[in-house]
Amino acid sequence: MSEKVIELVHLQKQFGENTVLRDINLSVSKGEVLSIIGASGSGKSTMLRCINLLETPTSGQILYHGKDITGHDMNLSQYRAKVGMVFQSFNLFSNMTALNNCITGQVSVLKRSREEAEAIAMKYLERVGMAPYINARPSQLSGGQKQRVAIARALAMEPEALLFDEPTSALDPQMVGEVLDVMRSLAEDGLTMIVVTHEMAFARDVSSNVVFMSGGVICEEGKPHDIFENPQNPKTREFLTRFLDSHRGNY
Repeated sequence: MSEKVIELVHLQKQFGENTVLRDINLSVSKGEVLSIIGASGSGKSTMLRCINLLETPTSGQILYHGKDITGHDMNLSQYRAKVGMVFQSFNLFSNMTALNNCITGQVSVLKRSREEAEAIAMKYLERVGMAPYINARPSQLSGGQKQRVAIARALAMEPEALLFDEPTSALDPQMVGEVLDVMRSLAEDGLTMIVVTHEMAFARDVSSNVVFMSGGVICEEGKPHDIFENPQNPKTREFLTRFLDSHRGNY
């Protein structure tokens, strides 16, 4: 049995009176690609933000290699270096070049020398096809290019796992493919990934496991083939039928 990297135990999240996550139990093992699907407002992104501690859980545990990261003795910067995040809206530093966006975290958090950080940044910018644009600022890049720089920035920290929060939803359709191609190659290389996505073909073809969420709960989880070909929960069936009908022709 492969080692669990991240485990959620009875995770709850409330905003005031509104319960957004209810008793979430989930684990991700080394090398696994877990896709989280579901309608907008189902709690997917909130769950991802809790894993990265951008949101503080109301109750429950988030375990990283068995250690509860919600404890007060957790070094948050070091944890986020190990469990990186790629955002829907890129979150690049607008006043920095692509290269410097990929260097600054390495120097400030990992205490690498500028020279070492630059070599590692170049390696990952090349990996995502952005080496020609190292001196460009975000305003000079397309959405797909910005997201590839954001992925390179996360990879430059050499994380153990990467969280992707709807990484293609802010992109024009023609740019979606270039980002998904990068993510596919990372999955093939064995990077542990948790992906909140509306890209059903990616969830079906690349994931090790798929989770369907609705109303802040996990309704169903399983292998992609089982979820897409033979969903057991009526809510999963309804979601997939509705989604596939609206996307027929390009799925």
